[in-house]
Amino acid sequence: MSSFESKENKFKSKFGFIAACIGSAIGMGDIWLFPYRLGQYGGAAFLIPYVIFTVILGYSGVVGEIAFGRAMKTGPFGAFKKALKMKNISHFQNLGAIPLVGCFLIGIGYSVIVGWIIKFIAGSLVGSALNGDSVEYFQSITGNFSSVPWHIIALVLTFAVMFFGVSGGIEKLNKIVMPAFFIMFLALALIVFFSPNSFAGYNYLFNLDFKFLANPKTWIAALGQAFFSLSLAGSGTIIYGSYFSEKEDVISAAKNICFFNLLASILAAVVIIPAVFSFGLESELKSGPPLMFVTMPTIFKLLPAGQLISTIFFTAVLFAAITSLVNLFEAPVEFLQSQLKMSRKKSVCTVGLVAACLGIFLENASVIGIWMDILSVYVVPLGALLAGVMFFWICGKKFVSDQVQLGREKPLGRLFHITSRYIFIGLILVIYIASIALN
Repeated sequence: MSSFESKENKFKSKFGFIAACIGSAIGMGDIWLFPYRLGQYGGAAFLIPYVIFTVILGYSGVVGEIAFGRAMKTGPFGAFKKALKMKNISHFQNLGAIPLVGCFLIGIGYSVIVGWIIKFIAGSLVGSALNGDSVEYFQSITGNFSSVPWHIIALVLTFAVMFFGVSGGIEKLNKIVMPAFFIMFLALALIVFFSPNSFAGYNYLFNLDFKFLANPKTWIAALGQAFFSLSLAGSGTIIYGSYFSEKEDVISAAKNICFFNLLASILAAVVIIPAVFSFGLESELKSGPPLMFVTMPTIFKLLPAGQLISTIFFTAVLFAAITSLVNLFEAPVEFLQSQLKMSRKKSVCTVGLVAACLGIFLENASVIGIWMDILSVYVVPLGALLAGVMFFWICGKKFVSDQVQLGREKPLGRLFHITSRYIFIGLILVIYIASIALN
């Protein structure tokens, strides 16, 4: 047995696997983008289609990517190759490079943002993040080369975890920080609940406006939000699936992942939206990233024990962000191990060095915005589409049934194949076309 296939490259428990997948899924999209979308599309009117699409995509896409990775026991590059080989298709052997490279490039950009979060934690502890103008503070760390030390700290923390392998690093990290994330956000939700006028925020959040529900843009935005929230990209979930035991039920795991991802989104919303209404800043709900980096610090200044609350908030955000970052970089690390036969430690160091060298030149808020938008619009949906086609169509129904059925007592019905082969692939095409058209 090779070092790559050793027990160190397996999750030791179902809880560890689910925690890692939840950590991968929960990120900036849940914490600032979800409340932002709620602000755009009428609160509960957005929540309803979001829940519907989360269930559909979870039952098809999340299940599919986990099962695909587990079946092929490798990441997207190797999994695509094996799928094509099953059907004796000699062309397109390197197609798996699309989600692999996309995943790596998103990780590079994401690491810059994680650096900003760490800077906000430090600023909250010493008080500098809450002194003076919040806009100026944010601008001071998002200009050209303005946060290099914090960016490097983010990368060091990420690759230090990865250095210890899957069970020794990734699994242990997620078992600790994911429960801590939920505890922290529950505590923040209680604090906000007792803030003055917070009920205006709850009313906005849960009051159904049928005008928005009847708007097709609400449904398209909810579909896109559910897609990105579940970390469907044809890479990260596949690689974690390759470390998942064949004794475990994939569908049961996917249910847990979807539930806790949905819970994280709603928790973020019940913290941020009532807090914004409580201090008369509801116009800032549609501001995008500044909602988290400008509006929330402005609110923390006005709260008793604001420094402590700000520290808890950004630490919880860091937990969500760094677990996502670990997942994004795991795909290229696994590629170097499985395809180029490099050791785990050399692979981690190589990916970390390249990420640092390239990421430094992205240290500007405008550049990062363009970088992440291009990858999110053109590469991520394409990677998910290719993975879906490879598993659900190229591998064939019988193979898919056999792999999803592993570790499961209840037999699969026809609904799974209809949902995965037709509805899931169709929804990704809608996301892809809509994203390109709207951007």
